[in-house]
Amino acid sequence: MSAQVLATPSSPQNGTSPKKGRPTASFDPCVWGNHFLSHSSKFMTIDDATTQQEYEQLKEEVRRMLNDTNSEHLKKLYLIDAVQRLGVDYHFEREIDDALEKIYHDGVDCSNLYNVALWFRVFRQQGINVPSDVFETFMNENGKFKADLVNDVPGMLSLYEAAHLALPDEDILDEAIAFTTSSLESISTQVSTQLAEQISRALNRPIRKNLLRLEARHHISLYSKDDHFDSNNGQLLRFAKLDFNLLQAFNRKELSSITEWWKKLDFTTKLPFARDRLVECYFWAMDVYFEPKYSVARTFVTKVFILTSVMDDIYDNYGTYDELQLLTKCIERWDVIVINQLPEYMKLFYQALLDIYSEMEEEVAKERRSYVVQHAKESFKRVAKAYFVESKWREEGYAPSFEEYMKNAQISSGYPMLVTNSYVGMGNVASKEAFEWISNDPKMLMASAILSRLMNDIVSHQLERDRDHVFSAVESYIKEHGVSREETVKILRKEITDSWKVINEGCMKPTAFPMPLLTRILNFTRAADVMYKDDDAYTKSYLLKDTIASLLVDPVVV
Repeated sequence: MSAQVLATPSSPQNGTSPKKGRPTASFDPCVWGNHFLSHSSKFMTIDDATTQQEYEQLKEEVRRMLNDTNSEHLKKLYLIDAVQRLGVDYHFEREIDDALEKIYHDGVDCSNLYNVALWFRVFRQQGINVPSDVFETFMNENGKFKADLVNDVPGMLSLYEAAHLALPDEDILDEAIAFTTSSLESISTQVSTQLAEQISRALNRPIRKNLLRLEARHHISLYSKDDHFDSNNGQLLRFAKLDFNLLQAFNRKELSSITEWWKKLDFTTKLPFARDRLVECYFWAMDVYFEPKYSVARTFVTKVFILTSVMDDIYDNYGTYDELQLLTKCIERWDVIVINQLPEYMKLFYQALLDIYSEMEEEVAKERRSYVVQHAKESFKRVAKAYFVESKWREEGYAPSFEEYMKNAQISSGYPMLVTNSYVGMGNVASKEAFEWISNDPKMLMASAILSRLMNDIVSHQLERDRDHVFSAVESYIKEHGVSREETVKILRKEITDSWKVINEGCMKPTAFPMPLLTRILNFTRAADVMYKDDDAYTKSYLLKDTIASLLVDPVVV
């Protein structure tokens, strides 16, 4: 479907009655208060000389393990999987690539389901399109997976995880998902408590869809119990723990600085109708890129994220139609000279918007990359236009068709804009050609936008109907096709699954652009899955509190 912003409809069509005045809603307050304003000394820092020395020694030992040419390829594969799941692979990208190249040429023993599925998953995660027909040996003459595989629970879990790397039209992996899901659900009450917990977690949050730092935190707690863990892996585990805590301290310090900026704006007092979700926005940005080298990019995207959230609430939850029309025009103009045309509450938002982009222009000017901010601005303007289309629909009581709704919703999801903005601080890897590519709505990007919008609408459509919000994807589909909500959700979830396949396909080499750029799209998609799988955890931020605390508050025990 095209992602161009629609022309506004000319007349209502069987929608709700026109809405006048200000929409209203009440959101929960921020659950964090001033918690992140200070940077506690209890957090480990690399400035500790003893810690730094041990950290560097352990890093070199892990590097040696990855470079060990005498290690069996299967053990090396286990090691690479552990390094990735423990969240320290960003230190060893070249070593992992070199090791996998050697393993690839030797192939895999197709007699062991666990090993075959692990081999498949690790290579596809790396963007190497190994064939899915390696699983045919585990199928019977009817094209179904052999029934006795259910007795191999580790193998079933491994196959389940691998199947989430499916590309479009890979029927064998669709069959693998169906087979392993039903089988694991049926046996989860017949295995040990530890194994039952592994099954439950995998079914709810497969590795491919999990946030990298959440997977790291979880795997750190379990790695010592792994079947492939031995005394040689103790140094890897300790390094992972130190690395996690050092990153946590770095990210927390960064968030403290951004929180100071947010508190100075005082939007919580001056724009009380808007959600106060700075910490959740930082958490989202950190999920997109957590590495210290992306600090400038992460700070910028967090600020763009929170201002987009405020703008969303201005359009949905406070602004009158006439005010919103004016704001849309001012954002299109992008010039402080027009600020006095706006009502006072919008002036605060508009000035903050201009300021953060001006600051970023100064930053990238040092690299002679000023052109990138213009791409970012244009993407933000598109979101404002898409928000206004929805406001006009609401004002006129217009009910868009499903296709019409989705064309606009891909932009109003914010994902194309946020991905574009995430490239701004990434340096030379985000070339002029890359910005031109991402600004033209590549298939992989729009699949992520569709997925995000559909997941959000599925969990939040009833709440938004209660506050007279525009139609959601759920309601548009029901009205157009005359099917039940249950059937509609089933159909939309199938589209979400298909979108994941398109994203996986976009990550397979040779890729259109460097993998660090594509990984941003993948990580934004993972974040949407975590935010919206079971509920709208962004709006109901208390649902995220423990998750965020596990990454930004509670260090791991070393």
